[in-house]
Amino acid sequence: MGSQARAAVALVLAAGLTAACTADPGPGPAPEQVERHVGVQLFQWTWDAIADECERVLGPAGFGWVMTSPPQEHILGEAWWTAYQPVSYQLESRLGTREELADMVRRCDAVGVEVYTDAVVNHMTGAPDDAPIATGWAGSSYSHYEYPGIWTESDFHHCGRTADDDIVDYRDSFQVRDCELVNLADLATEDDHVREQLAAYLADLVSLGVTGLRIDAAKHMPPEDIAAITAELPEEVVILQEVIRAAGEPVTPEQYVDAGLVYEFAWGENIVGMLEGGSIRGFQELGSVGMLEGGQAVTFVDNHDTERNGRTLDATEGATYLLANVLLLAGDYGTPVVYSGYAFSDRDAGPALDDAGAVLDATCPAEPDVDVERADGDWVCTHAWPAVTGMVGFHNATAGQPMTSWWQDVRAIAFGRGDAGFVVVNKADEPLSATWTTTLPAGSYCDVITGPMVDGECSGPVVEVADDGTFSAEVPPVSALALHVLARP
Repeated sequence: MGSQARAAVALVLAAGLTAACTADPGPGPAPEQVERHVGVQLFQWTWDAIADECERVLGPAGFGWVMTSPPQEHILGEAWWTAYQPVSYQLESRLGTREELADMVRRCDAVGVEVYTDAVVNHMTGAPDDAPIATGWAGSSYSHYEYPGIWTESDFHHCGRTADDDIVDYRDSFQVRDCELVNLADLATEDDHVREQLAAYLADLVSLGVTGLRIDAAKHMPPEDIAAITAELPEEVVILQEVIRAAGEPVTPEQYVDAGLVYEFAWGENIVGMLEGGSIRGFQELGSVGMLEGGQAVTFVDNHDTERNGRTLDATEGATYLLANVLLLAGDYGTPVVYSGYAFSDRDAGPALDDAGAVLDATCPAEPDVDVERADGDWVCTHAWPAVTGMVGFHNATAGQPMTSWWQDVRAIAFGRGDAGFVVVNKADEPLSATWTTTLPAGSYCDVITGPMVDGECSGPVVEVADDGTFSAEVPPVSALALHVLARP
């Protein structure tokens, strides 16, 4: 979609959201100036299901882009991680065909949602060296270091530093970048031939309309290799790099900022302490020390790895997890990504499959919310929770506005985003009643925690802001309240 078409979509959607607003909403962004800033990772969703969700939820809610799971041919199996072991770069996987991928891009783009894909370019499969030739999802044959028509053994690293060539010591940058990650055949990304092949794969994705690429396992490649592989892509293609921050390790996220945006794992890890035991007052300074600059960072509460290794909060934490997502979308640090996966008790479990091994289309409850009871395999649908869709609108309406009017209590905080929005977060087990001072224009506002404004009406309570910018309210336990200038009935 060109810039004029994208602006037209934003104008139509913003106009629909504000159809019943007052004629003069006062200071703050005008509807036609609102851009979409929030991403969502729909983990292991099929291409057809994503296309439907773009039209049903993501577009109307104001999400700017959707991140898909890896689209290339992969090994056979039921586990979630099969998608992260490429066999070839054919766009045929258990999530859909090339044609379905292209159709998804067109349908999402038509409602203002761009498509980013997870790109696995560091490695191929983890097959044993002595395994016979195996077959991938689309019928391609392969062994650990032989991928006919693509790679031969000379295209891979054999680091020689450890007994089995696997990474053992993450304090050794050579091992991190030249040895194998849990036996996955490690591509020699410094080699021109390897770079050309990988660049061609990414260019093929972009030719279908993909506008962003998450570089999986970026930590295991030098940043200059990533820059070389992506150098010929159109300038507008967004690069997001997975670089896990860990104390005492020589490979750090800061080394990758010249190659694109970088996931800041420390953001989600810090939120755990603030909401589960420490002081929430530290949110005001989150991102100012020990983390990337906000313009370089991709922020998230959890993702498909951290919900399985316990490093962050996840959907099983219920209301606390919801508060973390509210903070993700309320603050002014980083590019936020909401994560939406499925329930599991076995960390290796993949999504539900049909008899042929293809993933079944995701289905969300009629009224998706944090309190829905889920069995293994049920889709969590975080992106469709009313408070999350309401906060996506908040983030879009307040983007670029500074954090102002800071207020804090023992277990609660409140702050403004310039004169465009105001949020209260109460992590206590008791209701919070108070009067807050804001710089919002006087008038009536929807509390978007109960959901976005629909057809000019609030989904839940209406909050009155007085002429002096104050309002009084009661915020329930482990809950929040959020107002913004584009949600005024």
